[in-house]
Amino acid sequence: MPHTRICPIFPGSAPQQSWLAGLVVLLVAVLLPIPAKAAPPPGNDQVRTSAHALVVKLNPRAGEIIANDRLTLPEPMREVNFALHRNLHPELASAGRLHLTGSHGHLHFYRAELPSPATEISLHYRGRIRHGLQELTEGMGRSRQQSLGTISADGVFLSGYSGWYPRLDNTMDSFTLAVGLPAGWSAVSQGVGPGQVPPLGADDTPDTADSSAGEAPSHEHSAVQVYWQESHPQDEIYLIAAPFEFYQQAADGVDIQAWLREKDDTLAKRYLDATRDYLKRYSTLIGQYPYSKFALVENFWESGYGMPSFTLLGPQVLRLPFILHSSYPHEILHNWWGNGVFVDWDSGNWSEGLTAYLADHLNKALVGQGSAYRRDQLKAYADYVRAGSDMPLIDFRARHSQASQAIGYGKSLMVFHMLRQLLGDAPFIAGLRLFYAQNKFQSASWQDIQQAFEQTSEQDLNAFFSAWTKRPGALRLSLEGVESHQQPDGRYRVSAGVRQLQSEPPFPLRVPVIVHDSLGAPHSLWLAFNGERERSFALTLDQPPLRLAVDPVFDSFRMLEPGETPVSLSNLFGAEAGTLILPAAAPAELLRAYRQLADDWQKGQPHWRILSDADIEQLPSGAVWLLGWENRFLPEFSRDSTNFQINTAQRLVKLSGEDAFVKDQIPVLTRFSNPGAAGPAATGAKPGGSDSAAPASRDSRPMGWLAAQDPAAIAGLARKLPHYGKYGYLLFAGAQPTNQRKGQWPVRDSPLMHWFSDKTGTPLAPVKRQSLIDALAHPHPHPHQAP
Repeated sequence: MPHTRICPIFPGSAPQQSWLAGLVVLLVAVLLPIPAKAAPPPGNDQVRTSAHALVVKLNPRAGEIIANDRLTLPEPMREVNFALHRNLHPELASAGRLHLTGSHGHLHFYRAELPSPATEISLHYRGRIRHGLQELTEGMGRSRQQSLGTISADGVFLSGYSGWYPRLDNTMDSFTLAVGLPAGWSAVSQGVGPGQVPPLGADDTPDTADSSAGEAPSHEHSAVQVYWQESHPQDEIYLIAAPFEFYQQAADGVDIQAWLREKDDTLAKRYLDATRDYLKRYSTLIGQYPYSKFALVENFWESGYGMPSFTLLGPQVLRLPFILHSSYPHEILHNWWGNGVFVDWDSGNWSEGLTAYLADHLNKALVGQGSAYRRDQLKAYADYVRAGSDMPLIDFRARHSQASQAIGYGKSLMVFHMLRQLLGDAPFIAGLRLFYAQNKFQSASWQDIQQAFEQTSEQDLNAFFSAWTKRPGALRLSLEGVESHQQPDGRYRVSAGVRQLQSEPPFPLRVPVIVHDSLGAPHSLWLAFNGERERSFALTLDQPPLRLAVDPVFDSFRMLEPGETPVSLSNLFGAEAGTLILPAAAPAELLRAYRQLADDWQKGQPHWRILSDADIEQLPSGAVWLLGWENRFLPEFSRDSTNFQINTAQRLVKLSGEDAFVKDQIPVLTRFSNPGAAGPAATGAKPGGSDSAAPASRDSRPMGWLAAQDPAAIAGLARKLPHYGKYGYLLFAGAQPTNQRKGQWPVRDSPLMHWFSDKTGTPLAPVKRQSLIDALAHPHPHPHQAP
């Protein structure tokens, strides 16, 4: 995700210290030429840019920064308002007076009053920045760490929101940056670098002998000087530092870099090669890469940040084998969307959805998994988004929960997919390129996206964008009035209607209808909804029809119908209310581990409760997690299941289709059952409710069960399982624990599907959607549309 503005994501002090400003000002004049103001791209006249010439010295052990900023203003100004970290104590090194005008959190606000309008001011400041990691809860069992900014022996992380340099109102920034560091350290920022500048001599070092913030910076602490510069306008300036191993290669005029905390030639090569390939892919699809370099940088906590011209990944994250072709290309692509074309935050964050569509979705589409990926987005929306958490796309700013991710990433990428189906491949790709060319290095909105695609498609798209970006919700479809008969000429006529069922007004879009004939061949048409609630259609076939399906590969952003998607962990983790049931008969150490898991998952979930199986006579209503082999409700969970068998006595599990029970595994299983199913003490009703991986109705409730015999493994499950939301079953092993198997349960037929005859025996040809990469070479003609 891009952090072009950390504020929405990242929402003791040292005493003020005096220092010799004159020498630092001299250093700036000698070492750092004022960055030239970037030539604005066409139509970019509204961008106001401040040019910073920064000289910075870092003392990681003390958490201290000493800095000078020679600042060229966007126009002559007599009053300059800026924000700076509350601990940094700025002084004007140029003529004028400085006033503290207010504060908010860790930031102080200042006004510099100048004798006359000026185009340049100089500020020097010093102090301590060290904010610890904060834990942010993003849903049941899910959290992530973040920091406002820190200078420490572990590493340096400073963003614009950290307040480490003066940030002016309503301006973007270009900069040159010279950083003094201890021996063995280096620094990374956006733009061109790392360059070497002459080391600061003893006579050029500010007098810091009176420092009370820790060991004073000295020549030894500035043994390394690193230089960076970026002339293009930026939302903010980043400064990352640590002891790094540096790797580098060039490809197509771009400097590709890897900054690792330990020497690892093999890992570095994998990332350098992948970077080269993805830069080529996106440059071909969208337009030339906007920066001179791209760097993989290893962070000192687990993160996945995309900054202009580099990404900051956590030490475990970047070593996960699947990251290289999942999250990593997402962060690379943010250099076009979010860090190349910036987000107009007042009108909604479009960049996450567009990046997810052209990175995550595209990678899945290239291996034939685009349909499954889109279904997962629809399922996430259904499982996590409630009426109180839904919002239109223009109100999405950043991910702060599973619900906001399902909207700002999932729904948004589906809107771009529907736009592509509406326009066709060629106008869609042309629209991407035009939007990028017109808005590079400036802020852009959904309105700017609309205008670009209107130009390339020569269509009025106001109804489409208004409905899909300014309204919350999703459509819901039904298939009605299906008929088929043989005509006098021997051919077969199939007719039906498709209706939008949501209570809100109809959404504009094109909905695909696929009819397979008795030979298994698909015949398709698209129904255009332009304000209508219902559309009817007819299709003529040479062979008898076998199956009719509406939106079978999930091209539309809609509510999934019962039977279309199986139960999975996301049904449980997304449930607004439920119960975690502890096994009273478990050994004491195991019971404590289960209790800790339940406590961790209950945090931030006021409508979830924790009960012991010894205190209840029947399963409560709502979502249920059963914990432990010893749980007395386990027989009810497994009763009548066709997807799995559980041998409680021997503690074995057998999945559907398997020849034998598996042992020495940690099972995690899910299912649907009817709410209010009876418990052991009740009579009459079948206690397990309806068996199925797919819900019998929208009222079916999800149930989950997990069990382990090692308390350490239970702690690992508590951390890991919330990240496996799309899976219905998993098997783990060991104390870590390590995943051995995972998968989704089979699904039933959808209500949006109609079989004309026995569905067994005839294989159906798959419904294909080509990827955008394939479309570059072979653009599809516009699909047939029903009259």
